[in-house]
Amino acid sequence: MNKAPKRRFISGFDGLRTLGVIGVIMYHLNPTVFSGGYLGVPIFFLISGYLITDHFFNTVDYGGKFSLGNFYGKRIKRLYPGMLFVLLASSAYIVFFLKDLLYHLDQIFITNILNVYNWWQIFNGQSYFERFANNESPFTHLWTLSIEGQFYIIWPLLLLLFVKFGVKKSRIFGFAMIVSVISAVWMAILFKPGVDPSRLYYGTDTRLFSILLGCGLAIVWPAEKLKGGIARVDKVKLNVIGTLSIALMLLMIFTMKDSSAFLYRGGMFIFSVVTCILIAVVAHPDAFWNRILSNKVFHYIGSRSYGLYLYQFPVMIFFESKFKNVADHPILYPVIEVVLILLVTEFSYRFVEQPLAHLNKQSFKNFFKSSSVLQRTLALVIALISITGCYGVVQAVGAPKPNVNHSKLATKINKNEKANKKKKQQAIENLKKSKDKSKNGKVSAADMAKYKKAAKDHPVNKDFEKYGLTQIDLQRLKDIQLTAVGDSVMADGSDNFLKLFDDKKVIVDAAVSRQLDSSLDILQKYKDQGVLAPNVLIGLGTNGPFNNDQVSQVMKLVGPNRHVFWINVHVPTRPWEKTVNGVLDESSKKYKNLTIIDWNGYSAGHTDWFYDDNVHPNPDGSMYYSSFVVKQILKQLDKK
Repeated sequence: MNKAPKRRFISGFDGLRTLGVIGVIMYHLNPTVFSGGYLGVPIFFLISGYLITDHFFNTVDYGGKFSLGNFYGKRIKRLYPGMLFVLLASSAYIVFFLKDLLYHLDQIFITNILNVYNWWQIFNGQSYFERFANNESPFTHLWTLSIEGQFYIIWPLLLLLFVKFGVKKSRIFGFAMIVSVISAVWMAILFKPGVDPSRLYYGTDTRLFSILLGCGLAIVWPAEKLKGGIARVDKVKLNVIGTLSIALMLLMIFTMKDSSAFLYRGGMFIFSVVTCILIAVVAHPDAFWNRILSNKVFHYIGSRSYGLYLYQFPVMIFFESKFKNVADHPILYPVIEVVLILLVTEFSYRFVEQPLAHLNKQSFKNFFKSSSVLQRTLALVIALISITGCYGVVQAVGAPKPNVNHSKLATKINKNEKANKKKKQQAIENLKKSKDKSKNGKVSAADMAKYKKAAKDHPVNKDFEKYGLTQIDLQRLKDIQLTAVGDSVMADGSDNFLKLFDDKKVIVDAAVSRQLDSSLDILQKYKDQGVLAPNVLIGLGTNGPFNNDQVSQVMKLVGPNRHVFWINVHVPTRPWEKTVNGVLDESSKKYKNLTIIDWNGYSAGHTDWFYDDNVHPNPDGSMYYSSFVVKQILKQLDKK
């Protein structure tokens, strides 16, 4: 029996982890710049798949015995201290400062411990992309740990079974690749434009391909068999491939938005393949990319990447819950948050993760024999935080639903969506049959006389008059054809729009978490059906930024013969408010058929119009919102 070679530490992997964690943090802080920063997660998945599989075969290929007990024990000692402390420390903070977040905290804690939190998020309808939500969970990002935990539990067992029954490595490789492709195809099948893709984002079944690509790479490219001293021409090839891979990887990190249909229809799989190639290059001792990614800064960040990932979201959520005017400080606040993340991570790394990862009987005895006053004080602080966190978890059992206002908002949006679903289909059928495609809001003298008479004889929607609409305005709206596409802010006010317009002539298509990318398919669908109205109302930008090119795509699709009314965003709790509104202002100068409805300016200073999230209009604010929007539409149509 040959002795297994000592595992080679691949220092360049710290650099890859650094790129991954920086991408994720910057995406959460500012998706305007790092629109694809979330792709840092597949980097972690690929590295995990590679290292675990490489370790397994490095043991069994040389006649060694792979011990599941030792493997699971090491994983627990390395991963659970940090995960437990972030759960308990966050719970302790919640007990004192954010009691609304106690709701479901016990379930969140237990499902994280059991490595099934991602499925709990799916079954409970948790959105990863609803970034404006009031009482946003500080644990949303922990879904990745559950997927990795499931992988650590199942994959070594599968490998042991394969080896026991004499399955060749080539067939194991084939199995990993086939399942990887099935996973990617399954993601593409489940994706539906305009629908929140969180199910695909969280699902083990739809994210498995990244991990399995790493597993497959370890089988055909084992680290211990990669030797230095290869021919110069091979070095050049290796380095060119590495350069092209990292260039493409970074391009996708900077450009691929989380709402892009391409992302779910192969884009994330392509990114994983490209990253897999880069990992293969970095794993080789002769690759200069291994040396470039092995500097001291990358080693420091990479060695703490797990902690940085763990603590980034709680720090952001807790900080922004106290300082809500994020849009007014797009640079200062993120800098402060990064500093806080680094400090908390370093504390956890030094005094929680490392001590517990190396805990044994002797180190436990030594602590009580020779620890300093400072060490004992820190241990006491950590213990008090943990005890308080445990109290929070226990207190969460049976805790009431948080924030009555937020519950009312969710209830209203759900109610509007259900009521609108049938009306939307009826409007589509009616517009398909209608021979009158010309109702764009122009008013002749005869029309005006008709509206004046109707206003006097048959007044409608009188409850809107105190919000600035006249009876003539209200009569005119019934003759206007409109297609409206928006996010949850529009969904919140969709009942008013359907009341103000003739619901047989207007289509309101609004959904929670929607972003601009997905609206293109929706608009194209209505255009292909022949029901895209002469007037198009858009209310998007709440959930993430967009650029001038994306607006241009919308305008090109709609065409010059339709008028677009675009409601700007009021989302002071997110850094992209000014970006989105700035892009809209610039675009309005480029397109004569684009009118920006300045809801942000109109609602400024009226905090009483909004729910506690300061984004969604409350019932009274919704009346102001819908009345202001239709008033601006009428004003623009009068100019024609």
